[in-house]
Amino acid sequence: MPDILSVEQAKAQWLALIERRAPEEVELLDACGRVLAADAVSDIDVAPFDNSAMDGFALRASDLRGASDQTPVALEVIAHIAAGDWCETEVVAGTAARIMTGAPMPPGADTVVKVEETSVLSGDGGVGSQVRFSRAPQPGENVRHRGEEVKAGEAVLRAGERLGPAAIGLLASTGHARVCVYRRPRVAVLSTGSELVDIDTVPPAGKIRNSNNYSLAAQVLEAGGIPVAFPNITDTLEATKAALLEAAVSCDLIITSGGVSVGDFDYVKPALEATGQLFFCKVNMRPGNPQTMGMVGSVPFFGLPGNPTSTFVGFEIFVRPAIRKMWGEKHLERPVTRARLATAIQKKQVRRYFTRGRVRRTDDGALVAELCGDQSSALLTTAHRANCLMILPEGVAPVPADSEVDCIRLDIEENACL
Repeated sequence: MPDILSVEQAKAQWLALIERRAPEEVELLDACGRVLAADAVSDIDVAPFDNSAMDGFALRASDLRGASDQTPVALEVIAHIAAGDWCETEVVAGTAARIMTGAPMPPGADTVVKVEETSVLSGDGGVGSQVRFSRAPQPGENVRHRGEEVKAGEAVLRAGERLGPAAIGLLASTGHARVCVYRRPRVAVLSTGSELVDIDTVPPAGKIRNSNNYSLAAQVLEAGGIPVAFPNITDTLEATKAALLEAAVSCDLIITSGGVSVGDFDYVKPALEATGQLFFCKVNMRPGNPQTMGMVGSVPFFGLPGNPTSTFVGFEIFVRPAIRKMWGEKHLERPVTRARLATAIQKKQVRRYFTRGRVRRTDDGALVAELCGDQSSALLTTAHRANCLMILPEGVAPVPADSEVDCIRLDIEENACL
């Protein structure tokens, strides 16, 4: 095992370990936001019949050839068709049918003229009225044709597509009350440390509240996983081993915070070696050099540092893309934008820095990135205010103001286009 891996080496090794979850069939609304595991085939033509795209009059376009303000054409209304009706009355030369949006086209008609483009010469615009037309429409105007969106037997959506609200509506229109999607992974969230107390406890001397369990569970939810929170792990080897083995029974992925460094009471690495495999434990990054990857039995494991911001950043870089891969998402990396540094940043270590910052657009349209507070790995306030992680490359040289840096956009989802 190498002493320390680059971010790219660690991420490649980690994601190669991650497998997509098995599919499951769910109710249609439960599939929103999920990834389709099998092609969805339509049972009907959509649209199922020729229908009107507007409220207006269905007619034969040839009857209005040459119609204009100077030479209007009058037609007799012989039918009134509402959505849900079925009209057998044929539109012949010199006639039209009053028709509502979504109503089926009557026999003989090939075009719809919007009601706003007509005037009533006699009657109320319904059956028996005379209606004037002052424009020659194109044949097929304002008509939705049968099967123009999808035909019966065709795949309306393909496996691997993410299902948003429009896709849910499309599946509903093609008869899919239940659909096959990839399972969301159950992610065990464990925090180590005898100093931790529950959040509803006022910490006595020497103790702190366990905030990591909650921030990590929220990150799991946002990434598309199902968080399964476990009780705090006290700082003993036996307690740590027992917790890992218990989590492996019911979860698809295990993440821990704390206990991965070289302190006298850091037991995650020996517990991992005793219950499975340890693949790496250091990554050339700041915050969060002690990132730990392995397996507990057949379950992938990722150990994050205990400092809240180190935990937050390590999750974004390594765990979030793994969770997305597990539920079938193709887009694993958040968008990256180039921005100009507002001020110089001093680097104290050779590691790659992921600094918490904000990207903003100036009045002239340029993107500028600036630090959004104290970069201490113990503080979550800066992570809360950040909309990006500014990447400062390896090396100890200061990064001068106006330098261009890559910014991982925390405010934009992975499949978004910039």
